[in-house]
Amino acid sequence: MLTGWRLVVSKLFIIPQRYVLAIMGLLTMANAFTLRQCLNLAITQMVKKKAVPEVGSVNYDPDACPDYNVVNSTNEIGDYLIDDGSVKFEWSEATQGLILGAFYIGYIATHIPGGMLAEKFGGKWVVALGLLSTAICTFITPYAVKTGGAVALIILRVLEGIGEGPTMPGLMLMISKWAPKTERSVIGAIVFGGSQIGNVAGSYFSGLIMHQSSWENVFYLFGGVGLAWFAAWIILCYSSPNTHPYISDCEKKYLNENVESLSNNEIRLNPVPWRALVRSVPLWALIVAGIGHDWGYYTMVTDLPKYMTDVLKFDIKSTGILSSMPYIAMWFTSVFFGFLSDFGINRGIYSLQNARKIFTTIAAIGPGICIILASYSGCNTTLAVVWFVAAMAFMSAYYSGMKINVLDITPNYAGTTTAIVNGISSISGIVSPYLIGLLTPNSTLKQWRVAFWVCFVVLFVTNFVFVIYGKGQQEWWDDVKLNGYPAGWKHGPLPTRENDSETPAKKIKEKLEL
Repeated sequence: MLTGWRLVVSKLFIIPQRYVLAIMGLLTMANAFTLRQCLNLAITQMVKKKAVPEVGSVNYDPDACPDYNVVNSTNEIGDYLIDDGSVKFEWSEATQGLILGAFYIGYIATHIPGGMLAEKFGGKWVVALGLLSTAICTFITPYAVKTGGAVALIILRVLEGIGEGPTMPGLMLMISKWAPKTERSVIGAIVFGGSQIGNVAGSYFSGLIMHQSSWENVFYLFGGVGLAWFAAWIILCYSSPNTHPYISDCEKKYLNENVESLSNNEIRLNPVPWRALVRSVPLWALIVAGIGHDWGYYTMVTDLPKYMTDVLKFDIKSTGILSSMPYIAMWFTSVFFGFLSDFGINRGIYSLQNARKIFTTIAAIGPGICIILASYSGCNTTLAVVWFVAAMAFMSAYYSGMKINVLDITPNYAGTTTAIVNGISSISGIVSPYLIGLLTPNSTLKQWRVAFWVCFVVLFVTNFVFVIYGKGQQEWWDDVKLNGYPAGWKHGPLPTRENDSETPAKKIKEKLEL
């Protein structure tokens, strides 16, 4: 029972602590995505603008949109160019693709170690220290790139990815401890919708800053915000309700009775069942769907600013504002789809498994069609932006679909399995920007159209796999003591837990009475 200062602090909150965590989780995702995304727009101003090819030349594009922002006077100094007082680098499209994808090399590397650390020590500090390191790397980016050029920037982006790698598995594990099944889609949509706020802030404020000053200030701003987030996170957030110092007794009791994974809070889990895990068809279906989603998502997040600048010929202020619009739509619709998913499940309109498949399909096919239509809009910039906004609005259904599906099939090993799904699917973040760089050497409309068709095919095929093989029930290997082994599975004695004579419910009751 709460007493003293803990009781006083608990009464300061007008919303339950699980929604305090959801809001802080939203800000965590927002912070993570501004730190990774701010370069996507900044790089359009870090690179020397190409002169418009003359009619009849090899690189002339008859479908090119009119460009009123070309600057032809540059003076070469060392490895970079000085243009109107700002540092400009002469990097090819392929080099830019490599720079934009470098983040995900480090991001993939720390997913599984980060998930395992979160399961062992809790998600709070794994998330906090990882994003702190990313914020510091972002803050020193201007100095690093001016000193070491593209190589230094690639190395720094890999280090940023290493810091952010544990974020998603750590957050997912915390949600598994804080979100009852009946509120899982809503809390998940709130938390992961924060990525859209990060994309909006990253695009909008980056555009405004670079319109008024230099690209260097973008990294100083978002690096500093990351440091402020760190201070708030360590004060307000805790790995589980049972380690929270000032959660109300009523809410703690409710969560212990309605969150499955909390029954294992005081019971030692068996080691990660790797052999069963790598043979799990539903898990692999989830990984394949993740690859498809990330391909579409990173195509939009990483390369949309370049498309607006290079093809539609928006100036940097317009690019920042218009690049943010799809993510505003995505944030609003993510919450809508979250409520719609839970409403249908709770009313028995569709099963949890079918809900995951329905919303994953919306998030794959809708955006795939929209980006194709955008590419055929030509220089009708208004229509193109409308299609991009619609694409991201549909893509938000992913948060109520496959994104939260990890908690359905494996609540006890959510950290490790999220790390596997996110880590493998993030390969798309490396491949897609680099491939787009290869497919669009001259950044023409027709070249970009090919890149968008590739994205559509990837989204369609991967979604088909998930619809056929995805599941919405707990996998047997997530709790062998409860579910047993499947027929024909070779195994030793059935695992036991310490103090197995005491049921989880009894242990929870005794803990709450202390």
